[in-house]
Amino acid sequence: MSDNRFSYSADKLRQIARDILDYAKQRGAGAAETEVSEGFGQTVIVRHGEVETIEYNRDKGISVTVYIGKQQGHASSSDFSPQAVRDTVDAALSIARFTASDDCAGLADADLLARDIPDLDLWHPWSLPVERAIELAQVCEAAGFAVDPRISNSEGATVSTQESHFVYGNSLGFLDGYPSSRHSVGCSLIAGKNDAMQRDDWYETTRVPADLAAPETVGRRAGERALKRLGARKIATAQVPVLFEAPIASSLLGHFVSAVSGGSLYRKSSFLLDSIGQQVFAPFVKISDLPHIRKGLASSAFDGEGVATQARDVVKDGVVQVYFLASYSARKLGMKSTGNAGGNHNLILQDTGEDFAALLRKMGSGLLVTELLGQGINPVTGDYSRGAAGYWVAGGEIAYPVQEITIAGNLKDMFRNIVAVGNDVIRRSSRQCGSILVERMTIAGD
Repeated sequence: MSDNRFSYSADKLRQIARDILDYAKQRGAGAAETEVSEGFGQTVIVRHGEVETIEYNRDKGISVTVYIGKQQGHASSSDFSPQAVRDTVDAALSIARFTASDDCAGLADADLLARDIPDLDLWHPWSLPVERAIELAQVCEAAGFAVDPRISNSEGATVSTQESHFVYGNSLGFLDGYPSSRHSVGCSLIAGKNDAMQRDDWYETTRVPADLAAPETVGRRAGERALKRLGARKIATAQVPVLFEAPIASSLLGHFVSAVSGGSLYRKSSFLLDSIGQQVFAPFVKISDLPHIRKGLASSAFDGEGVATQARDVVKDGVVQVYFLASYSARKLGMKSTGNAGGNHNLILQDTGEDFAALLRKMGSGLLVTELLGQGINPVTGDYSRGAAGYWVAGGEIAYPVQEITIAGNLKDMFRNIVAVGNDVIRRSSRQCGSILVERMTIAGD
């Protein structure tokens, strides 16, 4: 594909990166790395059929990290002019000279850098005139209102398209980058009136605009979800099975990633210290980190330090196999980078074969959680307590909506007590899984 949609060509980004690295060397840096990037996009929000927001964004930036021995300095700028580039390097060098030496600081190990860069097909431009974007948002919202007269209000329908490209380079000779795109359609609606109002939403995000669901489908789903929440009630405190619906189940994967990431581990602020080789999940659980999925939302041939990425099982048979490490945290732990500077890639939790209806039947009676509120997670102990809303399930079927409850437990117990993982996978973020059924948690209600 041509890169003439951008203000700066890929070759120009490479040249700026080379200039940065050359100037850093001239000014006395023993090593240096830089990222040069540019992005642009358009976001339209329609509310009650009228345009509420049209936003155009066009951004660019350089970030520079230099090393004088084991002293590190970092600076950034949004100015690509030659003088600004030199000033940014000089600022990073000045910071480095006043920074304490750190034996773990430095570039990634040369033998880990990516050599073969596959095309992962991540850039799919969407030539979307603003008039058409407005029309799509209006169609999306109208489909939601058409679900039922009780859909009384809207928080808006959104259509967004974003494109970017970057180049990363370091003084070990690595210099590469690629363009990417991300497009989304979403809608948030309110059902009911006065004190009986309920809201819900739906959205989709893809690399390829043609892969998005029709805006009518997105709006209709948002409306149906809001409508089902009407008549929500409280429930009594109890200990029951809990089914996390797929859109929020991925948050459990997020807590796991955080606990086995380098920063939490070397600071000893994780409830999963020394967990490699330990049974953390139920024996059937398999979690894979797959960076080379074509068109994947978190696909990349190399991480933020140029380290080659590779597919790997992070959890197998419920046992932790590896951590998520960048170079610095890996050295702190006496280990090697896993190619995860910047976080996980496409993290996939393998399902156990049941669809959503089968999970409800398997649960029998319990709580289906469709919304989580607050951030009551203790990363050191794993204690988990969050506000929630969803549905009470009886006899394997949804009985009625519930609200104003708290679900509580400990992530260690929750991971071990996963009973099943649905095949209703939601693919709109870097962490992908179906609904997750946990054997038992405490529900605090009336």
